[in-house]
Amino acid sequence: MPIARIFQSPQNAMSSGKHAHTGQWILEFERIEAQHADPLTGWAGSGDTRGQVMLSFPTLEAAIARADREGWAYHVQEAPPYRLKLQSYADNFR
Repeated sequence: MPIARIFQSPQNAMSSGKHAHTGQWILEFERIEAQHADPLTGWAGSGDTRGQVMLSFPTLEAAIARADREGWAYHVQEAPPYRLKLQSYADNFR
């Protein structure tokens, strides 16, 4: 039985915007087998294709409902609190 992880997508570190794709909830599966290096190319891979699946939902309830409907075991990972660091331009010269 696949185990899914449900989490809220974090804010992009390269963006100062607050609302672009940050309210979505992501459902992805945990890997069952470890990745190994291909001897010919050196690329990492495995036979577990569930690691490539990533579903997005507008709400946490929708993600949980999908996991329940499909019979997937899941755990919810809460997003860390967002803290805004306030500073002024003059703080760069102290």
